[in-house]
Amino acid sequence: MSVTLHTTHGDLKVEVFCATVPKAAYNFLALCASGRYDDTYFHRNIASFMIQGGSPDPTGKGKGGDSVYGEQFEDEFRSSLRHNARGILSMANKGPATNGSQFFICYKPAPHLDGKNTVFGKVLEGVDTTLDALEDVEVDKKSRPKEPVKIVSITMHANPLADE
Repeated sequence: MSVTLHTTHGDLKVEVFCATVPKAAYNFLALCASGRYDDTYFHRNIASFMIQGGSPDPTGKGKGGDSVYGEQFEDEFRSSLRHNARGILSMANKGPATNGSQFFICYKPAPHLDGKNTVFGKVLEGVDTTLDALEDVEVDKKSRPKEPVKIVSITMHANPLADE
């Protein structure tokens, strides 16, 4: 399954690992399909580490973000899914079993996050263009972009949730 995140800085086509991490994948895809990520900010951007988004907070400060389940859900760690490359898509959390709507995309390998954050996808297209442009955005002291960096809309390339 893949989706394209149409951002203010270009497109990111991402593969979602539905079979390997079904709960995280379902959460992400259902939020994509419902439009919940449309017009939301990437609120945290740390060059050589990651960019984080998925919060419904209209101020762009990254507050909150419920899962599609209406509550936080458990982690799905898999030894085959690691934070081992640029473009890895992973759930943001505040500790064990606190996944909601927020996610991040790695700018480089982050093995210290293995076993702490659920990897649920990877960037297929836009790694050398859009991800570079996002990483270059100037940030403030709190790692917040100084210019609006948003997911404008999302294209679902095949929606396994359409019949549910």
